[in-house]
Formats: sequence, structure tokens, C-alpha cells
Amino acid sequence: MSSPASATHPLAHDAGNAAHPDMDATYRKIAWRLIPFLVTLFILAWIDRVNVGFAKLQMLDDLQFSEAVYGLGAGIFFIGYFLFEVPSNLLLEKIGARKTLARITILWGGASMAMAYVTTPTMFYVLRFVLGVVEAGFFPGVVLYLTYWFPARHRARVNGLFMTSFAIAGAVGGPIAGAIMNGMQDVGHLANWQWLFILEGIPSVIAGFFVLLYLPEKPVNARWLSTAEQHAVTAAVEAENQGGHKHVSFLDACRNYRVWLCAAVYFCIVSGNATIAFWSPSIIKEIGIQNALQIGLISAIPFLAGTLAMVWNGMHSDKTGERRMHCAVAALVAAAGLILTGLFLHNAVLALVALTLASIGILAAFPVFWSIPGAFLAGTAAAGGIALINSIGNLAGFVAPYMIGALKTSTGSLSSGLYFVAALEFAAAFLVVLFVKKQ
Repeated sequence: MSSPASATHPLAHDAGNAAHPDMDATYRKIAWRLIPFLVTLFILAWIDRVNVGFAKLQMLDDLQFSEAVYGLGAGIFFIGYFLFEVPSNLLLEKIGARKTLARITILWGGASMAMAYVTTPTMFYVLRFVLGVVEAGFFPGVVLYLTYWFPARHRARVNGLFMTSFAIAGAVGGPIAGAIMNGMQDVGHLANWQWLFILEGIPSVIAGFFVLLYLPEKPVNARWLSTAEQHAVTAAVEAENQGGHKHVSFLDACRNYRVWLCAAVYFCIVSGNATIAFWSPSIIKEIGIQNALQIGLISAIPFLAGTLAMVWNGMHSDKTGERRMHCAVAALVAAAGLILTGLFLHNAVLALVALTLASIGILAAFPVFWSIPGAFLAGTAAAGGIALINSIGNLAGFVAPYMIGALKTSTGSLSSGLYFVAALEFAAAFLVVLFVKKQ
């Protein structure tokens, strides 16, 4: 890899190894530049998406909402997300990542702040739907954006590093939400859950403007790469996209049965993620913890374990080149953890251990899964196909919270809902083992 000085002295590009950069070192440099910033953005998005789970602890009593109303409102986010995901990612391919990601970040922050003024179930449903509309395209947009920089052999590890944002958001978001709920009780004329939405929406609006200042569009726009590095990275990705039998048009992607298979698998995986995101605070409260700050701190434990599992599974999958079993085994661990959580709700320690096991399996499946579509999609097919998989898969974010809320309302217990989601995780493992080709 060329030295930093080579980027400012053109003659240096003609000397030594500058014309043939160390690609592993170059990819590490890119990862260090992009991933922390993208992780920060997604942490903000995730917190604004799921903080309703903490607001619920007080909001339902204040507004006289039922558990079923909450479940529908939490899940209806994903209907808006589903409808606008593909258009957003196709637009990103046309106008670029910087403008798209900046627009999304600013608008979701504003929509999250507006949640503070909900008074009726209808307003709750509408604003959650709007939040889904404006956030649509962020996650698949980043997955697509990373394909501009990294060839397939690096993507499970890189996706894993980016997707630690799921887990980090759960780890830091819980304590922050708990602290706000505790600290802002009876402050001003707003309830603590209203302050939660406002204070957690402001940083997202600010971060959206930083996207325009910080994020390079593609390798050729990265001033912190030497000319040789820019050319080498671009050539590696282009050579991979032009080789083999990848589909390159959105129509090709829609016709490919593997896209729909991936969507079905992702639906099952996401059902578990939506469960731990929207229901962990309630699960922890159900096992006997009442203080909001304590609930926030305890809810961080499963996500911390999941972070480690996510990074390890992605790195090990890249090292071995194996995707199928890395994804399937993680889904089976998730199913087992959810079943055990439902069985041990009467025992706080065992329930927390089981919830942690579920989080490990759920989160470990993500980075490996997202290395699978890139093996057969490129160009516009990648933009549309990734968005299509993500949008259909994320409908589980509607189905799982709604079913858990409805089942709890009818049975009085969270257990039946957890068993339902466990069955979906088992189905994910079954589909991967049965239909995904060995590599």
C-alpha cells in the first residue's frame, strides 16, 4: 500500500510498489474509513426505529393503548418500509449514495421526533408507517454501497462489521433509553416517553448533514486513497461483476427464483430480530424487573453477546468460504434460544440466558446471509434485488410484533408468541440447508 505521502506527491505513484498496492491493506483502510461512520448512522436509525419498545413501558398506560395496538403500531413501520424499499434503492443507483443516505437520515430523525405527539391509535399507526417510508432504503442502500468497494470474498466480514450496528444499538440504546425515561420523568409539560422520541431524533437530523460532508460516492472519489489504490479497488469490483453468470438487470433479479428464496429465508431470520428489538424490554419486565434504567442495562447483555457472535461468524465464514451451514446453524441456535426463553419466563436468570442465546443465533445469521445474494447479482440487479429481499424479509418486522402482541392479548403470556417466532427461525435453517447451494 502506498504511504500517505504518495497521495499528495504524484511522482510517488510511479515508484516501487505504489502501482501495485497491497490490496488487503487497502481494504483495511477503506473499512476503517467507512464502517465506523456507517455503523453510527445505522445505530441512530435502529434506535429511532425500536425506541418505541421502551416508550411502551409508560406510553400504553398514558394513552390507554392495548398490547395489540402496540404490536400493530410497532409492526406497521415495515409496511411503509416494504412499499418504498425497492424504489429507494433503484433511486440510489441513479442519484448516488451520498444524497440518498443523507435524505433518509434527516427525514427519519424528523419522523421519530414527531412520535412524541401521538395521542390516538390512528396517529400512532400513521407516524409509524411514515417512519418506515422515510427509512426505507437505508439498510439495503448501505449493503449495495459496500459492493462498490469490496469484492465478494471480503463481504461477509465487512457486512458483519457493519451489522454490528444492530447489536451495538441494542447494547447502547437500551441504557440510553432507560436513562432518558428515568431522568426526564415529570420534566416540563412532556412525559418521559415523549422526551425519549425527541432527544433520540435530534442526532439523526444532524448526522444527515454530515453524510454529505464525509461519505465518498465511490472509490474514485475517495481522496484518502492513492490513485493506484482507487484504480485497483475499482478494477477488482468491475472484474468480478463482469465475470461469471451474474444477473445485472432488475427484471433478471425478479425472474431469479434464488432472489425469492433469499427473501423467504430473510423473512424468517428478521422475525427473530424484530422480536428481540421490540419485545426485549417487555420480556425483561415480565421476568420481574421494573425500573426503566435497570431494564435498559439488562437488555444490553443479549446484544453484546450477539455482537461478538456476529463478527466471529462473518469472519469465520469468509475464512472458510462456507456460507450455508454458518447461516443455518445460527438460525437453529436462535430457534432454541427463543423456545427456552418462552419456557423459562418464570425464572429471571434462565430466561436472560435463553434470550442471550437467541440473540447470538439471530444476529450471527445476518452477515453470512447477506454474502449470499452478492454471489449471483450485480449492477441494477444488485440494487433492486437486495432491496427486494430486504423489503419482503422485513415484512416479518410487521408480522412478528403483531403476532406476539395479539397472542399475548389472547393468552396473557409472551411464551406463545416466542414459540411462533422460533418456528420461523427453524424454517430459515431448513430452507438454507435444502435450497442454498454448497460453495
